[in-house]
Amino acid sequence: QVQLAESGGGSVQAGGSLRLSCVASGYINSSGRMAWFRQVRGKVREGVAVIYAGPTYYADSVKGRFTISRDNAANTLYLQMNSLKVEDTAMYYCAAANDYTFTIRPQNYDYWGQGTQVTVSL
Repeated sequence: QVQLAESGGGSVQAGGSLRLSCVASGYINSSGRMAWFRQVRGKVREGVAVIYAGPTYYADSVKGRFTISRDNAANTLYLQMNSLKVEDTAMYYCAAANDYTFTIRPQNYDYWGQGTQVTVSL
């Protein structure tokens, strides 16, 4: 059974940076799909970035500002978030699947963390 635990969220002013981490326990293939999603209360969960066997994916809203990476030796997924905007405020979730293909559909991810809150203020 895979468990994911996010950390690194917090409150920051617009223009600032945060680095989210997600530690995985249990087996996830080193080329398996991992992703960051975010959700604002009452809205649909949005795929932010995906890392898998192919090219990394970024939502248009975060391209050029966010970077997803993974350290397989440490079983850790990261999301470096720079130039944060107020509209980046959300609960951020780490997700994973032992699958090599690309998808941004939440229902195709088998494992989820509990989330870490990111709040960006002016």
